[in-house]
Amino acid sequence: MRFAHWSASVFALALMAGASSCLARPASEPDRDAGRRSDLILASLVESNGVPGMAGSVWQDGRIVWTGAAGYADVEAGRRVDGDTIFRLASVSKLFAVMAAGRLREQGRLDPDAPVRTLLPWLPDRWPDISARQLAAHTSGVPHYQTVDADRGSVRYASVRDAVALFQDRELLAPPGQAYVYSSWGYVLLSAQVEAAAGASYLDYLKAEITPGLEIVPDATDGDNPYASRAYAFTDSRARPAPSHDFSYTWGGGGLGGTAPALATWGGRVLEGQVVARDTFEWMQQPMPLNGGGVAADDTYQVGFGWRAERDAHGRRLAHHAGVTVGARSSLVLYPDHATATTVLSNALWVSSIDVTAQMLAAPFLPVERDGPVIDCPVGAAPYTGTWGEAAIAGEARFEVRDGLCLGDLAIAPGNAFGDMLNGQPQGDSATLKVIGVEAGEGLGRAALVTPIGVYDLRGQGDGRWWSPLGGGARSLSIRID
Repeated sequence: MRFAHWSASVFALALMAGASSCLARPASEPDRDAGRRSDLILASLVESNGVPGMAGSVWQDGRIVWTGAAGYADVEAGRRVDGDTIFRLASVSKLFAVMAAGRLREQGRLDPDAPVRTLLPWLPDRWPDISARQLAAHTSGVPHYQTVDADRGSVRYASVRDAVALFQDRELLAPPGQAYVYSSWGYVLLSAQVEAAAGASYLDYLKAEITPGLEIVPDATDGDNPYASRAYAFTDSRARPAPSHDFSYTWGGGGLGGTAPALATWGGRVLEGQVVARDTFEWMQQPMPLNGGGVAADDTYQVGFGWRAERDAHGRRLAHHAGVTVGARSSLVLYPDHATATTVLSNALWVSSIDVTAQMLAAPFLPVERDGPVIDCPVGAAPYTGTWGEAAIAGEARFEVRDGLCLGDLAIAPGNAFGDMLNGQPQGDSATLKVIGVEAGEGLGRAALVTPIGVYDLRGQGDGRWWSPLGGGARSLSIRID
């Protein structure tokens, strides 16, 4: 069994991440301490998951308080990720479409409940009336990508209308308003409405009205932009360059790129009411009712006008969206009641709890919210036992205090059910899980559990016990260090 204690290489990764960190203003001592923890979380994640490169950023109370980078934007060229690296945003792009529609609604130029054909008279009339609200909430019945769309990234489309022509004659999957059916094609149709209401091309309207001054751009991965990351895909647990992919068919559904600090700053602008009014943003978070009762929802969140709304493990309100596409996993998470926005971007498609990962990168900057006691770092080596769901797990734990941080390793030998699940994904494997205290000081009342599929919230309960809800669902993790 390989059991790697905190090594110089891990701290070197964190130092390189720290060297890429960019605080928008001189940081306070608490921000510097929090930034060190976030740097280490990000560097440890890249070491664990094998993703070539990742970046994250946290905006809080009017400014960027942390930006971290780890790994490579271009492995073959030896170009490292930094705060200027542009990643694919994937379906986080949908948030820009709904905010554009929301801004036009405020101006009386787009009625979210009017039939789509009110603004798009050229659209065939084979479908029942569909509204922008239904498109934004994925209740329109418009299908998502289908088998016939397998080569959709091999063609350059000249306009949004050309992209709509790809699916405008297909059958709806459900009557409008009947069910939540996720659809990126629906967002292409929504972006066509934005164009018609704005009287400008979709990309031009975004640049002028929704993202002015920010490095949020059409996907630049396969172009000549020197700041764009390459895209990677996992084959046999190794990241290899992904095929070229043209996203002109889905600027509104998943075709944008951006830097981590630009995306976090944009999230801050949303919270400050600079993109749409604050009451409009609150309206956008309200879940969309379905025809037969209930609301649009999936997994742990409800769906409003594009935004996913839920509460985190500490009861704090979240508004968020995640993205997955060839060469990318992405997330933007906003804390409406805590003036905080956090993002994480990566240049490979990997199986991950991406939203929870973004939350944990922001955790060192947020108030402590836990019911358990103050817990000292369990310095030393000792066996641990526990459960993952109903499966028993066991291994060896080792902790130390280094540079004022409580740091630990949990060994996950073959036969450990939790470890087998983590290492059964397409990306890299890990023989140990890193544990990083996220609260100020040297304790372990709350920690980041870094795994090959993301970062999770680990909370001390006293008596040598820690618990994590992981990403939600039926299986949580409980461990005891003897």
